[in-house]
Amino acid sequence: MKKILAMIMMLLCCTLGYGKDNVKTIMKDKVLRVGTTGDYKPFTYLKDGEYSGYDIEVAKLIGKELGVEVEFVPTTWKTMLEDLKKGKYDIGMGGITRTVARQVEGEMTKGYLVFGKCFLVRKGQEKKYDSIEKVNKPSVKVGVNIGGTNEKFADSYLTNATIIRYKNNLDVPVAVEKGEVDVMVTETPEAITYEKNNKKLEGASVDKPFTKSQMGYLVAKDQVHLLNTINFVLEELEVRGEIERLQKEYLR
Repeated sequence: MKKILAMIMMLLCCTLGYGKDNVKTIMKDKVLRVGTTGDYKPFTYLKDGEYSGYDIEVAKLIGKELGVEVEFVPTTWKTMLEDLKKGKYDIGMGGITRTVARQVEGEMTKGYLVFGKCFLVRKGQEKKYDSIEKVNKPSVKVGVNIGGTNEKFADSYLTNATIIRYKNNLDVPVAVEKGEVDVMVTETPEAITYEKNNKKLEGASVDKPFTKSQMGYLVAKDQVHLLNTINFVLEELEVRGEIERLQKEYLR
């Protein structure tokens, strides 16, 4: 009898947790909590306590549409899903790749940018490292950020290379520039951004990336209302030209 009662209580708890509507909480508290890593240009970048980047601006527009304040909550690529499940933030934003694993663990919005994996190298070495075959050697040092899809790509396709892992994604381009690593596994928007802003760096295989994916925003698995609300707001912003304006400023 005690076991049956315990099972009933567990089911009730699960049902109550599943039925919680974060949209109602957001509108009541007048705060949208946005989880972001702050280490991935041009999407999210933390400097001197201030966040900037394409997705940071999109988050502010979403908050404005909802009539709420936006609170940025620090997270990491490694703990992003765990922090989401713990309820530390309402929506994850900042160059997040749409993956099956993330969709299984949470809910991802519609994609807003098609991109692919490529490399970031020192200026003048683009031809030296413009293929997986050229990089996949023990003599080549490859830098990746821990917990993201860049690390998964390296572990899957660069098994012969010397992989050096960094906690902060912003440290990897610096390591390339200093010669601590030869190559950074990155994605086309990030490679283009660094190439534009740092004369010592350039992208390799940017025009012909090794993969193709989309970026999206991440919400908890049971938050279908929030997912639909975010998608609705994004569509409205796109119709009004706000998305195109930000993409021209940050992504082109």
